Amino acid sequence: MATRKKSKPKIKRKKISARKPAKRRTAPRVAARPAKKAPVRRAPAAKARPAARPARAPKAAPKPPVAPPPGERIGVVTHYFSHLAVAVLRLESGARLRVGDTIHFKGHTTDFSQRVESLEVDHQPAAEVGPTDDFGLKVVAHAREHDVVYKVKP
Repeated sequence: MATRKKSKPKIKRKKISARKPAKRRTAPRVAARPAKKAPVRRAPAAKARPAARPARAPKAAPKPPVAPPPGERIGVVTHYFSHLAVAVLRLESGARLRVGDTIHFKGHTTDFSQRVESLEVDHQPAAEVGPTDDFGLKVVAHAREHDVVYKVKP
């Protein structure tokens, strides 16, 4: 059987008390004299200029006339699915929409027209939708929530 080597006993070290750091000597401070300020120079009263008149503001350009809506308001975009290019619309009361109608989307950054090619209500194709219906509609451009939808008169 192999014998094991005996390990050397560990020597305990004495704890050294912490010493205060040596005090740093600084050079004595010399009081600096405050710098003299130059006197404020003022123009004599005889050479003073009259106050300048305020410049006239240019007249504002007239605002361009607001274009009337392109047709009868029928609804609002409630959601847009960008990966499918499908807008979900909610029709207002008294409005009807059929396949083949021309509609116009108008919003803050949206402004395009298209012909209705297909309508879907609850994932089922529909030929016509009525008031307060939520339905999906394939769109040709990006529509945003809260865009207003108008039915263009033929």
